[in-house]
Parts: sequence; C-alpha cells; structure tokens
Amino acid sequence: MNQTQTPQIFILTGIPGLEYAHPWFSIPVLIMYVLALVGNFITAFVILSDEKLHKPMYLLLVCLAVIEMLLTTTTTPKILSIFWLDSREIGFTACLTQLFFIHSLSMAVSAIMLAMSFDRYVAICLPLRYNSILKNPTIAKIGILAIVRGSILVGPEPFFAQRLSYCRTNVIAHTYCEHMAVVKIACSNTSLSRAYGLTVALMVIAVDMIFITASYCAIGRAVYRLSSKEARQKALNTCGPHICVILVGYGLAVFSFLSHRLGHNIPVYVHIILANLYILIPPMSNPLIYGARIKEIQEKIVSIFCKKTFKGARRPL
Repeated sequence: MNQTQTPQIFILTGIPGLEYAHPWFSIPVLIMYVLALVGNFITAFVILSDEKLHKPMYLLLVCLAVIEMLLTTTTTPKILSIFWLDSREIGFTACLTQLFFIHSLSMAVSAIMLAMSFDRYVAICLPLRYNSILKNPTIAKIGILAIVRGSILVGPEPFFAQRLSYCRTNVIAHTYCEHMAVVKIACSNTSLSRAYGLTVALMVIAVDMIFITASYCAIGRAVYRLSSKEARQKALNTCGPHICVILVGYGLAVFSFLSHRLGHNIPVYVHIILANLYILIPPMSNPLIYGARIKEIQEKIVSIFCKKTFKGARRPL
C-alpha cells in the first residue's frame, strides 16, 4: 500500500489461517442467512396481516424482525462474496458505512429487547394499566427511538475512523468492517476512537441489561405472589421466548465483545468466527423461538399454509 493517510480500499482477509475452508464455511453461513431472512419476513408478515395480532408485544416483534433482517444483510452478502468469489476489496467509504450500520443496528436490537422486557413487566405487574401505558403509537415511537439512539451513539465512530492515518496497511483481518478491526490497523493515535467505542458499547450493554434484569426481578416477585399455579405458569410462559432471545443475543454479544478486547491469547480466527455467529445466530434463531413458543403466531402460520394447500387441492385440473 502507498504511504497515504486515507486508502481508497480496504482488503478483508476473511478468516485468517482458514482460507482453505472458506467454501465450507459458506454453507452454514448461507443456510443461516436464508433462515434469518425467511423466518423474520414470515414473522413480520403474519403479525402485520392479522389485526388481532396488532398488539404491543407483537408489534415489537415486527420491529425486531425488520432490524435483524437489515443487520444481517449489512454483512452476510459481503462475507459470502469473500468465501465464494475471493472478492476481498471494499471501498473506504463503503467500509465505514458498513461499520456504522452494523453497530447502530446492533444497539437498536438491544433497545427493542429492553422495550420487550418493559412490555412483559407492565403486562404482569401492572395489567390494569397495560392498555393505557403501551399503545400502538407508543410502539412505533419506541422503534424510531431505538434507531435514533443507535445512530447518534455510533455516529462518531466512523468519523473518528475516517480521521485516522492508515499508513502501514489496508488489510483488515476480518470478514466485515467491525470497528475495532478497522481501528487496529491505523498507524496514528487511536486512543480516542478506542475509548469512545469501548465506552459506548459498555454503556449500552450495561444499561440495557441492568434495566432488563430489574424488569424480570420485578416480574419474578409478582409471579411468586400469584396464588394460582396455573396463573404463575401462564405468566412465565409469556416471558419464556423473550428470555431465550435475551440469552442468545446478549450471550453471544458479551462473549464476542470480551474475547475481542480482553482475550489477547485467543487466535484471531476464533474472534472472527464469534463475530460472524453474533451477526447470524440471533436473527436466525429469534423467529424460531417465537414461532415455537407463541401460540397465536403458530396458529396464524398454520392457517395461512393450510388455506393455500386447500385452495391448491381444490383447483380444477
């Protein structure tokens, strides 16, 4: 690379040391990507097409599905092009744009999960005030605020990265333009960019997890006070899918975050594989979790496919 401050392109390596296995890695990546798109699209379509499901909990699921489709689409096509076509080049502006959307949408997902925990808190602890506190216009505002919060907090990151000098190399050891992977190859002082990225990530994860934990502690106390065993079981069942989604999403996020910043003895390819799983597994698994656990969504999906099958069977030859 020429000794310039701002390169025209970056080179994404894919998974260093495992380049020979890129075609094999592409198979599970493609499967997870297709499942994520199809599952989230079906979830959003089923909820939006049935007025009976136009309730706060389900509309939050639509927000989550749309954001996760956008999140996985910002990275996976480029990952597959690296694995299939060895297309490693990405423009400098395109790289920073991808960086912005990855992190801002990830923070938006966290905000929606926080809103979903609040929804369950109000439904179980304040059931008589549920309809007055959580209205459909309120859910729309929450979705917009989730996007706005992520955009505002992540906005300075590409700006700081743009002002860094990249005089040593333009090769990024990653499958996509993750913030720390870009900052690591800069040859100028990166302390401000590193500190800001770390502060924002910790602040968002810590604050959201604290409020989510507080919500479920209050829910646990309220459920424990219920006299009927059936009522307790019903209340816990409504929280089950959300708890599973939180464990999958935050578990991978925290593990990837800590290993990337603190696990200096962990091989680079482990960091990259974890980062790819964080982008792919939650968007793929969330529709499966909600579809398997929420009866109303199950019934709607079954009714749609049964109607199509029945119409096809009755079509004259």
